[in-house]
Amino acid sequence: MPIPIVNSIASWFLKKRFHQIDLFLKYPIEVQEELLFNLLQKAKNTEIGKEYDFASIRTYREFSERIPITTYEENETRIERARRGETNIFWPTPIKWFAKSSGTTNAKSKFIPVTLDSLEDCHYAASKDLLCMYLNNNPNAQLFLGKSLRLGGSKQLYQENGTVFGDLSAILIDNMPFWAEFSSTPSNEVSLMGDWETKMQAIVNETIKENVTSLAGVPSWMLVLLNNVMETTGRGNLFEVWPNLEVYFHGGVNFDPYIDQYNKLLPKSDFRYYEIYNASEGFFAIQDRNENKELLLMLDYGIFYEFIPMDNYGTSKEKVIPLSEVEEGKNYAVVITTNAGLWRYKIGDTVRFTSTDPYRIKVTGRTKHHINVFGEELIIENAETALRKASQITNAEIVDYTAAPIFMNGKEKGAHEWIIEFKSPPQDLNSFTQLLDSALQEVNSDYEAKRFNNTTLNAPKIHHARERLFYDWLKEKNKLGGQHKVPRLSNTRDYLEELLRLNSTI
Repeated sequence: MPIPIVNSIASWFLKKRFHQIDLFLKYPIEVQEELLFNLLQKAKNTEIGKEYDFASIRTYREFSERIPITTYEENETRIERARRGETNIFWPTPIKWFAKSSGTTNAKSKFIPVTLDSLEDCHYAASKDLLCMYLNNNPNAQLFLGKSLRLGGSKQLYQENGTVFGDLSAILIDNMPFWAEFSSTPSNEVSLMGDWETKMQAIVNETIKENVTSLAGVPSWMLVLLNNVMETTGRGNLFEVWPNLEVYFHGGVNFDPYIDQYNKLLPKSDFRYYEIYNASEGFFAIQDRNENKELLLMLDYGIFYEFIPMDNYGTSKEKVIPLSEVEEGKNYAVVITTNAGLWRYKIGDTVRFTSTDPYRIKVTGRTKHHINVFGEELIIENAETALRKASQITNAEIVDYTAAPIFMNGKEKGAHEWIIEFKSPPQDLNSFTQLLDSALQEVNSDYEAKRFNNTTLNAPKIHHARERLFYDWLKEKNKLGGQHKVPRLSNTRDYLEELLRLNSTI
């Protein structure tokens, strides 16, 4: 199809969609409230709808007082019944698909329901919207001249009791329309291969022959693939392989630790990076402007949002608030009610609002992935800001890292212990450690107070990880590819001790 015709079709779709987006930009609270009551109305005759009498709920206050906040564990029994083929439990339509997710290291898998409603109105809608945002901001884009290189998870789909489970990416690829497959590479056959390492080389072999104009996938794993492309082709940068490459659509992990490595592979000042905030439970926010890392919260994907201020999260004073009560600059845990039948469900992510008109966010970390043993309240956003500053000053490049507390022992004060795998290590690790410590104090006043004169915390301790340590660790746990990621921060030493032991082996 000629590019002018394709762009005309895209332009028509853009105008139609931006009218809908404009509605929730102007009336965000009204759109969210209407969405909530539509969800309640649709599910009123389900098992959970009858248990909490959804039909009689008339206000947000009634909704919040009647239905408890839940985690996966509290939903597990109902989800397992749905996986066995029972219907009308927490959503009125039959649920065929379940996205298998086990977080970073948990051996026990989670199975997140994916309904036809969420597949169409959330997952696929978000992908189309991301493309719309990009095309609207870059009218000379020529994405349709070539193909999008998509990198999904390594797990195949499995079927039990008439339901299907697997990586969310596998579910999306398996159900995508034919035209989307036509414009994507690698083929579905290669995309859904089970063995990650075999699949990686198969992707390289297939895609280097294509005219790739865009990339889509998780930054950590996409970087592995792109480095394999460079090694296989022997080229100096990716534009020598794919000269028409113009944008990378990414999500799943914070991009900041990887940007310098991507810039070396993609040395063009006008190359675009566009971010999407997604999880197995849904797609939530999209970058809607060039060169701006703030993400627009998408309010019409069938997801109703609530938030828990992190300064009282997990305490007796914990309070859940609707979107209308959030404040800029504060850190919140995210709670969702969705068109996949998740009701007031804690997804485990934390965000900070950078704007409330419109509602824009930055993802700051995970509720379980932080260090607050000594009152320092260190979150992933702090860690990655400080690591990047220390890396820039020392010309270091980081592949992966994790950190944990050194607990107080008798008269010995506490500290933070890090293990970092470098692609390009600093010349002086002690200097890097001092720079990291100083940068952490600059971005986190609680950490600074605990470090003042070594009052509570001694200086951090850093181990230089061997090459491929984190890759080998994830491989050992059968967690290569997809949304799997290394836990950056932890209040326990479990991850760190495992990595230190593995680091000592060859």
